[in-house]
Amino acid sequence: MTISVFDLFSIGIGPSSSHTVGPMRAARTFAAGLAEHGLIERTETVRAELFGSLGATGHGHGSPKAVMLGLEGERPEDVDTDSVDGRVAAIRDRRTLNLLGRKEITFDEGTDLVMHRRKSLPAHPNGMKFAALDAQGKQIAAHTYYSVGGGFVVDAETTGELRIVPDTTKVRYPFRTGTQLLEHCAATGLPISQVMLANELSWRTEDEVAAGLLKIWDVMRDCVRKGCSQEGALPGGLKVPRRAKALHDKLIDEDGTQDPLHAMDWISLFALAVNEENASGGRVVTAPTNGAAGIIPAVLHYYERFVPGADDAGVVRFLLTAGAIGVILKETGSISGAEVGCQGEVGSACAMAAAALAEVLGGTPLQVENAAEIGLEHHLGLTCDPVGGLVQIPCIERNAVGSTKAVHAARIALRGDGSHIVPLDKAIKTMRETGADMSTKYKETARGGLALNVIEC
Repeated sequence: MTISVFDLFSIGIGPSSSHTVGPMRAARTFAAGLAEHGLIERTETVRAELFGSLGATGHGHGSPKAVMLGLEGERPEDVDTDSVDGRVAAIRDRRTLNLLGRKEITFDEGTDLVMHRRKSLPAHPNGMKFAALDAQGKQIAAHTYYSVGGGFVVDAETTGELRIVPDTTKVRYPFRTGTQLLEHCAATGLPISQVMLANELSWRTEDEVAAGLLKIWDVMRDCVRKGCSQEGALPGGLKVPRRAKALHDKLIDEDGTQDPLHAMDWISLFALAVNEENASGGRVVTAPTNGAAGIIPAVLHYYERFVPGADDAGVVRFLLTAGAIGVILKETGSISGAEVGCQGEVGSACAMAAAALAEVLGGTPLQVENAAEIGLEHHLGLTCDPVGGLVQIPCIERNAVGSTKAVHAARIALRGDGSHIVPLDKAIKTMRETGADMSTKYKETARGGLALNVIEC
C-alpha cells in the first residue's frame, strides 16, 4: 500500500479523526454506494451501528453527528463547522435526513443509530455497520467499515477481514521501514524530505506538492489563530475552560528576553490552541490524528517563529519529513488510540515532529531517524483514557507536553552523530507489541485510568 503525505495530513473536523472524521467518511461512502447502485429512491431509512471504542466513547467524540452528516453527503474536509450543531438539531427534531442531499428519508437517532458500548467487531476496535431498508423494512444493502486511525477508513467482507484497496502507484523510492528509508538516503545522498518528495512526484508535480503542503500549513495556522481568540468553556459535561487566549495575551504582553524558556511557553500555546479547537469540533488537520493534531503545528510554528531563516521551503521540507516517518508508523505500527493507546497517537505525532524539526535544522538522515526514535520511545506504554469520553482531559495538555518533547528529542539527536542502540523500527515494533498487551480499558474506551478515577472523584 502506497501512502502519500496528503493521506497523513488531511483537512477535517474535530474532535477525533477515528471517531468523527472516519465515521463521516464511512457514512458518506455508504450513501454514495447506494446512489451508485441505483438504490437511493428505494431507501426509506438507514440503520447505523457503532461498535467497540466507537460505541463506548462515540457520543463524546461526536460520532453520531458525523454519521448523520455523512449520510447527508458531507465530507470532513469541507463541511461548514459552524453549521454542524444546527443541522444535527434539525435532523433530530424532524427525525428525517436528506440522504446524500437527494432524498428525504426517516431517521430516528434513538432507534436507527445504535451505540454498542460492550460489543466489538473482529477486525478492529472501531467498527461500523450500515444497512439501507426499503418501505417494507426489507434490507436492500449493507456494509461494514472500520475507522483505523487518522481518518483512514477501510471496508470489510462479511468474514470480518479488513479489505484494504491499496494504492498501487509505483514510487521512485519505495519504503515501509526506517531501515529501507535510510538505505535510500545512503544510496542517493538525498535527505529524507527529498526521498519523500521524489515519491510524491508519482502523483503530483513538485509545484503541486508544495502548494498542497502550504495549504495544509495555512489551515494549521488558521486553527491556531482561531484557538487563540476563543474564550469560555469547551462543549461537553466537563466544562473545561479554554486557556489559549489568556496565555496568548499574556505572552504578547511579556518581553520574554529574561526568560530562557520563553519559547517553550509559545510551543505549549500553539498546541493548546489547536487542541481546544479540535475539542470544540473546529477545523483541524489530522496530523496524523485529531487527538494528536496539535503537536506538528506547534513544532512547525516554533520553527517559523524562533528559527532564523525559516521560510516556506523549510515548511515544505518539514511536512515531507514528518510524512515519511508517518508512512513508516502507519505501515508497520499504528496511529490508532483504540488499537494501541495514546502511544500510537501522541507518540507517533511526537516522532514525526521531532524528525521534521531535526531535518530543517540541518540534521543528517541518521540524526533525523534518531530524533523520531527518541520521540516515540519516550511515549511507549502511554494509555488513551479520555475523561468522560471527551478529547479534552488529558488530551489537550498531552499535546502541549508532546510538542516540547519533540523539540527536545530533535535537539538530543542533533547533538549526536546519529548512532544509537535502538532503531526506529524496533521502537515501532515495541509500540505495537505493547498495544497488543495493553488492556482494552486503556485504549479509548473511557473505562480505565483517568477516565475512571476522575469520574469517581
